[in-house]
Amino acid sequence: MAPTGWLGLTSLGTVHTAISLVAVFAGLLALFRYKEITLRTGLGQVFVWTTVLTCLTGFGIFQHGGFGKPHALGILTLVALAAGALAGRGALFGQASRYVEAIAFSASFLFHWIPAFTETLTRLPLGAPLLPNADAPELKAITGVLLVLYLIGVGLQIRRLRGGSLSPAPARAGS
Repeated sequence: MAPTGWLGLTSLGTVHTAISLVAVFAGLLALFRYKEITLRTGLGQVFVWTTVLTCLTGFGIFQHGGFGKPHALGILTLVALAAGALAGRGALFGQASRYVEAIAFSASFLFHWIPAFTETLTRLPLGAPLLPNADAPELKAITGVLLVLYLIGVGLQIRRLRGGSLSPAPARAGS
């Protein structure tokens, strides 16, 4: 596909980016509102399904000529989503199901941020991006910070699940 001109993205890349922004926004809202991402809320459902669509559209983007790290991350994201969805149904992981659900859906949320930083910092500002390529050491440092934030977030979710109500607020119309 030829670039559209908008940030050098193809038409598919533009659609992929728009869908991923919906997923990230839904994930952020779910985490702030319910302290977790779960399929038991409307925001959680929006997050999961738009993340699936983000992965599927990403499989059609071959910026470097073939299957690469972004595609592997897409597969890993789908595995995390499947684990979270199965855990959310209950029995498969037994008493650990709620923890597995929190860890898996939070991991899929983390996985959005890795390409978000990579693509943004290697494309912007137009004509003179902040970083030369996806292998820049600064991106490794950013990924490390994201991992630490993920671990803190999962730790807080597990602590909340152990000590309080195990159910998020019920889904509301439009949430």
